[in-house]
Amino acid sequence: MKRSGLIILSIAILISTLGVFTIYSSTYQKEQKQFKALYTRQIFWLILGLAAFFIVSQIDYRHFWDITYFLYIFTILLLSMVVMFGVVRLGAQRWLKVAWVNFQPSEIAKLTIVIFLARYFSKKTIDSIASAVARFKILKGVIAPFLFVIIPVGLIVGQPDLGSGAMIFIVFIMILFFSGIKLKYVFMLIGAIIASLPILWRFLLFDYQKERLLVFLDPNIDPLGAGYTIIQSKIAIGSGGLWGRGWLSGTQSQLHFLPESHTDFIFAAFSEQWGFFGSLLLLVLYYMIIRYGLLIARRTKDDFARILAFGLTAMLGTQVFINIAMNMGLAPVVGLPLPLMSYGGSSMLVTFISLGILANIDKTRTVF
Repeated sequence: MKRSGLIILSIAILISTLGVFTIYSSTYQKEQKQFKALYTRQIFWLILGLAAFFIVSQIDYRHFWDITYFLYIFTILLLSMVVMFGVVRLGAQRWLKVAWVNFQPSEIAKLTIVIFLARYFSKKTIDSIASAVARFKILKGVIAPFLFVIIPVGLIVGQPDLGSGAMIFIVFIMILFFSGIKLKYVFMLIGAIIASLPILWRFLLFDYQKERLLVFLDPNIDPLGAGYTIIQSKIAIGSGGLWGRGWLSGTQSQLHFLPESHTDFIFAAFSEQWGFFGSLLLLVLYYMIIRYGLLIARRTKDDFARILAFGLTAMLGTQVFINIAMNMGLAPVVGLPLPLMSYGGSSMLVTFISLGILANIDKTRTVF
């Protein structure tokens, strides 16, 4: 494993460990039995994620080229099964249950879409993988990949999981820019999306999603309802001050004023305990992973790996940005976990698999 891969792995372990401690501090006082075991389950998922990282980092990333279409069809099948057989939690049907394990196919879809787009925008030659966008017009360059992306995104949004669907679409737009598609085509797509927003609002969004968007503009319009969580989140972040209240000493998270403090709002719980400087350190750790991911994308030799590395890094960075912005009231509450920190096995596994692919790209750095 190259130096960049080792650094990424070390940082990921550090962030995940901070997540375990934060999950414990947010749940150990809760009386319900299911909360008391959350941190031990997260440790289990962390160990499983590390195993997945080491396995994937030894698999040549170019094998993903060969199984791209199988992964895409398999992901669509899983997302369709959620519609028919999915487990319902908190009003959302996002999970499939296999034995004692619940997992989210939407997390697998994030990775699959990135792999699919990396293959779509590159072509295999005798000696290497090169960019294919030079021969793409608007139909092949924008409309066709848009249709491939909108199918899983539509299934995800219908669960409902607006956060994951929006995140995938943002990464899609970023990959379009990175791949070299003509800017006028990309801006035409963005314009069409903006023009369709009234239709999306009227026919596709659920009532609670509309409330979250309205509360984003003014949380005080419903302080005890839709705006409660974001108000408590901002109080938790603000109460941490410069140095924080200390581990196990937060008020909003320890006294359970802050809902979902071990999942979507774990950043607020962490900030309350470790303050501005602790939060800044966490942001620096995420920045370092993103920086090394982009560095790997820049120095690889074939376009499939280049787009794949960029897409995986963009996926991680977009999730971090949206989650933290959501916690601070700078983005609508969309239910997107903070990678490596938030409780959840699906997110943990997919993130470590993504980092394992990055490590292999950096190690291989060769062409076909």
